[in-house]
Amino acid sequence: MAIERTLSIIKPDATRRNLTGAINQRFEDKGLRIIAQKRVQLTLDQAQKFYAVHSERAFYDDLCQYMTSGPVVVQVLYGEDAVTANRLIMGATNPANADKDTIRKDFGESVEANSAHGSDSPENAAIEIAFFFSETEIVG
Repeated sequence: MAIERTLSIIKPDATRRNLTGAINQRFEDKGLRIIAQKRVQLTLDQAQKFYAVHSERAFYDDLCQYMTSGPVVVQVLYGEDAVTANRLIMGATNPANADKDTIRKDFGESVEANSAHGSDSPENAAIEIAFFFSETEIVG
């Protein structure tokens, strides 16, 4: 098993409902450490750049608008197989299809407002982490 970093974003629907602590508790209970964290209000330009990989998809504009609708908490999670562990803790993208006791099942409101984003590979995690954090902001 590899020790990894991954990016986590607590989305606007969750920050609006003051769920940051409850969501972070899930990560920590499963052995992931939060080694960088900040609350930010994304601009439309930032959201478009971050989600550029989806720019040709029908949901892109709505996703970018949603991600700028309120503050988000961006953070770096660290631990054994952090990418996979985070994705298991989050659950399926659609809360209706997510397993019991996952973030998206318990807190998600819809496919878009599903409370959490997580990197899908170690390679993308490195890119996504660098989008939000400098190495000096990551401690641990």
